[in-house]
Amino acid sequence: MKYVDLAVIGGGPAGLCSAISAASSGSKVLLIDRNKELGGQLVKQTHMFFGSEKQYASTRGINIAKILLHDLKAFDDKVEILTSATVLGIYEDGVISIDYDNEYIKVKPKAVLIATGASEKVLAFPNNDLSGIYGAGAVQTLMNVYGIKPGKKVLMVGAGNIGLIVSYQLMQAGVDVAAVVDAAPRIGGYLVHASKIRRMGVPILTGYTVKEAIGDNFLQKVVLCKLDSEWKPIEGSKIELDVDVICISVGLTPLTELIIQAGCEMKYVPELGGVVPVRDPYYQTTNKGIYVAGDVSGVEEASSAMVEGYLAGLYAAKSIGYEHEDFNELSQDYHVQLDALRSGTAGEKIRSGIRKIVREVI
Repeated sequence: MKYVDLAVIGGGPAGLCSAISAASSGSKVLLIDRNKELGGQLVKQTHMFFGSEKQYASTRGINIAKILLHDLKAFDDKVEILTSATVLGIYEDGVISIDYDNEYIKVKPKAVLIATGASEKVLAFPNNDLSGIYGAGAVQTLMNVYGIKPGKKVLMVGAGNIGLIVSYQLMQAGVDVAAVVDAAPRIGGYLVHASKIRRMGVPILTGYTVKEAIGDNFLQKVVLCKLDSEWKPIEGSKIELDVDVICISVGLTPLTELIIQAGCEMKYVPELGGVVPVRDPYYQTTNKGIYVAGDVSGVEEASSAMVEGYLAGLYAAKSIGYEHEDFNELSQDYHVQLDALRSGTAGEKIRSGIRKIVREVI
């Protein structure tokens, strides 16, 4: 049995910031990630971030990952890292089990912070399993991590920020984007991203969805159709496009399997991406000693995930006896940052969702 102060599960933006925050508070941290490299979604994001200077605005995601890893290295004496390690379960006695290097490891932490992120949603249509149909994250990984073009001509499904950004990255790589389609009546992403796409001659078709993919062993054509106000296909509205790739970007679902397995109270909150854990204002779930941060507790931008990670790391460390010397100042600043990131009409959806899951501390 291995004993640690805090186990952080997930080495993406929220997990890295949680580990940095907890270690800077004096806690010994075990950081566990199933991938070979830390950084999560950041390692495939070549676009510049929005937000403020504190969330590395105007810095590319791949460089933010390097900054966070550099910050983490300052606490080598406090942080142990396990990569290519899969957490198998969290049990009633507080033990977590890990598959690491073909060995079964048991760890007993004083607290656990889950920052497992989210997975891509899929879209149901005939032949959606043909070769050439990818999620946007897979396309980013192919291009930005391995330098491989996914195909020659792409249909992007989803006009949110991810769909628009990946469309632009595809064009930068020399891939032809036939169109961007979205079933919603209006563009969901920032208009600054949509404008760049349109200026490059790519049509954005709102109110359209994929009716069918056509091909034998691989994608050769896609059939689109327009939807009415009740989201039903309109007769005679079919459009056929010759494409060899469909890139699907229709949202993310929190990866909450470990939280559910641990027996934490969960709630379906569509504003946050699906089933998420109920928590208190200090990011602790209904199970004492289990904390959450980032997309696993509600899908947002990576900037918010990082700030939540810093906050949750502070709170988790304090709960096991390691209070940061600047705890009050830091926690207040992180809350101000989150409020700014979630401000305005664009943030109302997230604010509404959070109100549904945050319980009062008795």
